[in-house]
Amino acid sequence: MKFFLIAGEVSGDKHGGILIKAIKNTCPGAEFCIVGGSSMEEAAGVTSVIPIRQMAFMGFIQVISKLTSILQWIKMSKSAITTFKPDVVILIDYPGFNLRIAKWAKSQNFKVAYYISPKVWAWNKSRGYEIKKYVDQMFCILPFEKAFYAKYDYEVNYFGNPLLDEIASFQKDPQFLLKNGFDKPILALLPGSRIQEINRILPTMLQAAKFFPQYHCVIPRSPNLDKQLIQALIPADMLTRVLILENDYYNLLGHASLALVTSGTATLETALFKVPQVVCYKTGSLTYFLAKHLVDLNFISLVNLIADKEVVKELLQTNCNPKSIVDELSRLASLTAEENSHFYDDLMKEMGEAGSAKRVAEALVAMA
Repeated sequence: MKFFLIAGEVSGDKHGGILIKAIKNTCPGAEFCIVGGSSMEEAAGVTSVIPIRQMAFMGFIQVISKLTSILQWIKMSKSAITTFKPDVVILIDYPGFNLRIAKWAKSQNFKVAYYISPKVWAWNKSRGYEIKKYVDQMFCILPFEKAFYAKYDYEVNYFGNPLLDEIASFQKDPQFLLKNGFDKPILALLPGSRIQEINRILPTMLQAAKFFPQYHCVIPRSPNLDKQLIQALIPADMLTRVLILENDYYNLLGHASLALVTSGTATLETALFKVPQVVCYKTGSLTYFLAKHLVDLNFISLVNLIADKEVVKELLQTNCNPKSIVDELSRLASLTAEENSHFYDDLMKEMGEAGSAKRVAEALVAMA
């Protein structure tokens, strides 16, 4: 059986890597061709048709400026699919790109699966009809998405969230603190995986972190980012207090006492490790203005969206400033570990059980 997978961002690449391993376990002779990053390349044992580093950008302005490249990547992907002739094309999130591929692939009589639904429940909800038309099977990873698609008379699958699998199988390194010389509590700074996010949000996080000298400040480096990019944003008076961590992200969350997190998958990962967090988010003024008028959501973090209430504080745009962050971090630091842990109880009930990657892989193999 042959599978072609496309993921255009780091979080999708991580999920894609897990899924490829699960497909291999279900169908040992499976062959793969991919558009993705290091996680998918390692899992599939092949090189990506397009380097994912080129594809990870965000915002309306960036999309316009990259339009020529995007069209070229779409053309390259179509050519690779035609040559590879997969039994199933598996699209992972990245909707602006992948929905175009879905429409084309369906017209070419390829079976189309979508893993990790586009956030059509946030804006442009009519795309639910488009997805129903061009996607043979949708595999969602957020529990509330089944009810959303039911409004479009489209039955989708929710087999759980793959992060539950990762975290259930993860074992903390008992030597992590000692190896890194950590003799104080850890404040994790998770500023995202895109260059625009790093540049806008990390300086504000670091300004707030100055007020917590009793903590080690630790930034995990995303594989698609150069270390120098992060180092250049660290103020000189904090260089001795900030560690850029390589390839040990879950050990960081497993040992962190507090976290500042950019909206995205990291908010959910941080919650599943039961780390108290403040969600920090900034984007360009035009992008925010357009999003504010187009997006129909009460929250932006996955934690609050799944719980359908404010579990974690979200500080957006002008509210994402050092004083507001310090105030909320101080409040969380004053609570006991038990009090902070209970914030996430409802979330855990909604998420379901581990084993989702195996269940999705079995469905994809049956589909092929």
